[in-house]
Amino acid sequence: MDYEKLIHTIIDPFISKPDSILIREVPQENERDLTFVIVSESEDTAHLIGKKGCVAHAIREILSVAGKLENKRVHIKFESFDQEK
Repeated sequence: MDYEKLIHTIIDPFISKPDSILIREVPQENERDLTFVIVSESEDTAHLIGKKGCVAHAIREILSVAGKLENKRVHIKFESFDQEK
């Protein structure tokens, strides 16, 4: 399954600059675990997290269900470009 494409499909409607999104897969020791870091502008990161984290929770739930189809555990982390500097 192309998780990056799925992530883009889910998050692009929430953000103002879809072209500025960076999605990285973090290597894991366990082949069953997948961790993705979504890096965006700080304003877009706030939109992706939502009030009390409800949007982030929904995104994680959708990807978790997709991962279960392949017997994988999918983890998502959100960062802004400001945090990387």
